[in-house]
Amino acid sequence: MAKWGMVIDLDKCTGCQACTTACAMENNTLPGESWQDVLFYHEGEYPSGQMKWLPRPCMQCEKPSCVYVCPTRATYKDESAGGIVFVDWNKCIGCKYCMIACPYGVRFYSDEKPLIEPDMRDIYPGQNKQLWSPPYQNPKEDWSRGIGIQPPGVVSKCTFCYHKVSQAPEGTVDFDEDNPAVKEYVPACVRTCAPKARYFGDLDVPESQVNQLIGDKHGVRLKDHTGNKPQVYYLGAGAAVPAFTPADKGDKS
Repeated sequence: MAKWGMVIDLDKCTGCQACTTACAMENNTLPGESWQDVLFYHEGEYPSGQMKWLPRPCMQCEKPSCVYVCPTRATYKDESAGGIVFVDWNKCIGCKYCMIACPYGVRFYSDEKPLIEPDMRDIYPGQNKQLWSPPYQNPKEDWSRGIGIQPPGVVSKCTFCYHKVSQAPEGTVDFDEDNPAVKEYVPACVRTCAPKARYFGDLDVPESQVNQLIGDKHGVRLKDHTGNKPQVYYLGAGAAVPAFTPADKGDKS
């Protein structure tokens, strides 16, 4: 059984936010809602310090605190789906307990005021309890896994593009956008990364590219002291990643 993981090389990442845009288009996220944040911060004394950035997807934790606090079991970790953490929109009551419990700040509530104007939900209104209907919406809708156009009053999050990954040929270990056999199944953020700073594959296979990178380049996990055990690893000289809190966004001095 696969265990999907992502590796992000901070030495290669340029902070271009192509991952943010690709994710929004692929997953129909609401205006201003970024499942793939790139956080910018200032390291050192201002103004002589250095501007840096940190890409931050959902960590798909091995021991996700968001799952433990959900009163309706809407948030769950599916080992049969590679250990991805999903939100069942049929069960979610929008209590936001999972958002509070998540130490990474990577969950979003659909009814909050949009971060950008105009509100695209007003421009492309939807039907059947849907708040909007963008012209680029993904046809593979699965509310039990939080995939599609999210209904009102629910929490949403990154799914590692499960609707793509799950269609890959059986036995696929490495998802390389340069491999014609699997490129259509590569998560949108990985496939769109221009400097090839992102890698995706099976953490349960020792020979996989992600495992080799983690071992050879001493991959680290964000906020590992929390015990959540993320399935996302960081590489590079900047891999001593800062201890961001969910509220940490924008420049830091």
